[in-house]
Amino acid sequence: MKIKKGDFVTRKSYEHDTVFKVMNVKGDKCYLKGMDVRLYADSPMDDLKIVTEEERSELEMNVEDEEEDNLDRSAYFYLPGKVLHIDGDNEYLNRCLAYYKKHNLFAVGKKISEVEIPSKIRGLLEEYKPDIVIITGHDAYFRKKGKLDDIHSYKNTENFVKAVQECRRYEKSHEKLVVIAGACQSNYEELIKAGANFASSPKRVNIHCLDPAIIATTLSLTERNKEVDLLTMLEKTKYGSDGMGGIMSNGLMYVGYPR
Repeated sequence: MKIKKGDFVTRKSYEHDTVFKVMNVKGDKCYLKGMDVRLYADSPMDDLKIVTEEERSELEMNVEDEEEDNLDRSAYFYLPGKVLHIDGDNEYLNRCLAYYKKHNLFAVGKKISEVEIPSKIRGLLEEYKPDIVIITGHDAYFRKKGKLDDIHSYKNTENFVKAVQECRRYEKSHEKLVVIAGACQSNYEELIKAGANFASSPKRVNIHCLDPAIIATTLSLTERNKEVDLLTMLEKTKYGSDGMGGIMSNGLMYVGYPR
């Protein structure tokens, strides 16, 4: 069967580990975008297998029920932390916004190309005054460009680092503004040094499109006087501490009484 634009496929050479959408076809080469993983790729057509909707459901990671709502709504009222989500990819942004909505969080989403985020983020922080800001989109490590510790070996890590630095010029305290930054294969160490509380990717692996949102939601729904279990939170993400890492943090939710 000939593969065409819009088909959902997996790659035989990668043991069908990720579902992609075919974004374009040129000759016998297909250009792909991960449905769950923040990844662009290209592949020869003969390495691809078309997947059905049923197969997609089995292959894709189900993270929709990761967060438990244990709030006692009979007596107390709750004010979860506010989220500003900046994303270089509109489809992934919309999935994250749907995830926040499901968990009753106040979240503002902005689709901004990775290269423009550093120049635009300060204005957004001043306008929305979030407790948590997410800076994500697409990234990749290019082995041919240099070593793992060279920031210029990455597609967008430098843009993410500059954006994190802008966040810290706006608010120095890691407790008052939680910064979650990075995408697939990003330079984790540079993002943490720049001032991120959480970042990808310690082992330079791909991350799920919802991974930053999972961390933001966990922090937002944990009471301010409670420390979040860092290891447990990271285990909720697709690749655990291989894909996401960060510093120990307290929750960001206020609890009041009476309701």
